[in-house]
Amino acid sequence: AQLVESGGGLVQPGGSLRLSCVASGLTLDYYAIGWFRQAPGKEREGVACTSGSDSSDGSTYYLDSVKGRFTISVDKAKNTVYLQMKRLKPEDPAVYYCAKAVGVPADVCRAANTRTLVGSWGQGTQVTVSS
Repeated sequence: AQLVESGGGLVQPGGSLRLSCVASGLTLDYYAIGWFRQAPGKEREGVACTSGSDSSDGSTYYLDSVKGRFTISVDKAKNTVYLQMKRLKPEDPAVYYCAKAVGVPADVCRAANTRTLVGSWGQGTQVTVSS
């Protein structure tokens, strides 16, 4: 099973990016899946997590600082999870990762630095916000 992130890059403050996470060898239906980020010198944090089976079931979680700006979505036909990021701010730059785990999305997002997600981290994709 593998999750591969892409879509990062350099964007000006206020700009937008869409990150993609393609899942292979697994069925998203069985998991909560989410986006996490880690900036230099900081702990990894859960940004947005949702149900892999139904991202509109009301269980989607967002970190407070990204609410209203970021949107997580799942394309089950493509086995892909997206993170649409708008109005990017100077505090958003980080390496962004996707990960999955069994559980409630909010709990999975809050488990960024626990044993729940040990071994889940791939290469990630770098997001840089700079003018």
